[in-house]
Amino acid sequence: MRAAIIGGGMGGLAAANALRRHGLDVTVFEQAAALGEVGAGVFIYPNSLRQLERMGFGEALARVGGHVGPGSHYNRKDGSYVGDVLTTDSSGWNGMYGMHRADILDALAAALPSEAVRTGHRAVDFSQDADKATVRFANGESFEAEVVIGADGINSAMQPFVVEPSLPEYSGFRAYRGLIARDKLGAWPDRTHQIWMGDGKHFMVFPVRGGALLNYVGFVPTPHETLESWSALGDRDELAASFEGWDPRVTDLLSKVESCYWWGLFDRQPLRTWVNGRLTLLGDAAHPMLPHLGQGVNQAIEDAVALGVLLEGRGVDEVPAMLRAYEALRRPRTSMIQAEARQNGKRYDSDYESIEQRDEEIRKTAIAFRKGLYDYDIEAAARAVRMQ
Repeated sequence: MRAAIIGGGMGGLAAANALRRHGLDVTVFEQAAALGEVGAGVFIYPNSLRQLERMGFGEALARVGGHVGPGSHYNRKDGSYVGDVLTTDSSGWNGMYGMHRADILDALAAALPSEAVRTGHRAVDFSQDADKATVRFANGESFEAEVVIGADGINSAMQPFVVEPSLPEYSGFRAYRGLIARDKLGAWPDRTHQIWMGDGKHFMVFPVRGGALLNYVGFVPTPHETLESWSALGDRDELAASFEGWDPRVTDLLSKVESCYWWGLFDRQPLRTWVNGRLTLLGDAAHPMLPHLGQGVNQAIEDAVALGVLLEGRGVDEVPAMLRAYEALRRPRTSMIQAEARQNGKRYDSDYESIEQRDEEIRKTAIAFRKGLYDYDIEAAARAVRMQ
C-alpha cells in the first residue's frame, strides 16, 4: 500500500519510519528545498522513546541526546526547592533525553531511502475516489496513494481538506529560547532538567547534544501577539530583565547569553474530526499543544506508531475504517494532554491565589499524572484495537 506523508518534520519522518516498519510504501513530501529543523531543544519522554527504540533509534539518540535523570527539580523563582521532576516510568526505566530538534530529524531521515523524501513539494490540492487519493503540488506534480497523512504542522495545508479551518489560539505568552555551552557555567547540575516558577512566568534549562550544550527557555507574558516563528530573533536584554532578581543560577546563565530567539505560543481547540476518507492528520496538524508538558513531538510519534500498527496488512478498501479507528484511539489522549498542558502552564506561571496550593499540585502531578503519561504504550494500545 502506498502512503503519502505531507510534511518532512519530526512527525512526518517518524510516520515514514513507522509505516515502513509495518510494510507500507512511503513517500514524504516537504515544501522546503531541504529537510531541516529550526529551533533548539525538545524532550523525548519514555512514552515515545520506547517506540523509537523499537524502531532501532536507541543507539543514535543515546549518542546525540542529553540524558536527564536524578537531581531534576521544580524550584520557586528564588531557587527554593518545590519537588522532583519525574524522569522515569513506573518500572524505574530512566528513558528521558533533552534533544536538539535537528539531531532527531537527522536520525529519522538517515533511516529512510533517499528516494522516499521529495523536497520542494508544497501541497495545494487533494482529491480522492473509492480506490485512491491524489495530492497536487505547487510545482505542477501530483502523486497517487491509498492513504495520505497530513503532518504539516499547526498551519496545515491539508487540514482544510479534512475539516473546516480552525484558527490557532494565542496563549498570551512568548517563549525566549537559545543554547549555551555547558562549560560557560560553573557548578551546574549535569544531566538534569531545572524549572523555576513564579510571577506569571517561568524558566527552564535542560541538556542537549550529550550535555555539551544547555537549552534554555524563558516563558514571558506579552499583550502583543508574537509570531510563532522558531527563528525570530529575540531581545537578549529584555529576556534578562524579565528574570531579574530570580535565583542566581538563572541570572548568571542569562548574563552569559549573547543572543536568543523567541516564538509565540499557540494551540487550538480539538478539531471536530481528523479524518476524511483516505486522508488523516497527525501531530500539530491534528492537535497542536502548548509546550508546558513537552509532549508535542512525543504525541506525534505516538500518532505515527498507531497508524503503522493499524494499517499493517490492510487492504485498500479497509483504509478509511482504519483511519477512523486511529482517530478514535488517539483523540481522547491528545485532547486530555492538550488540556493538561494549558493547566500546567498556569501552575508554572503561579496563576494561583496560594503558592502552596500550586506547589502541592506540582508535586502531585509529577507523580500521578506523569507516571500514567510515561507508562502508556501506544503500540500495545493499537494492537488491542486491531484485535477487536
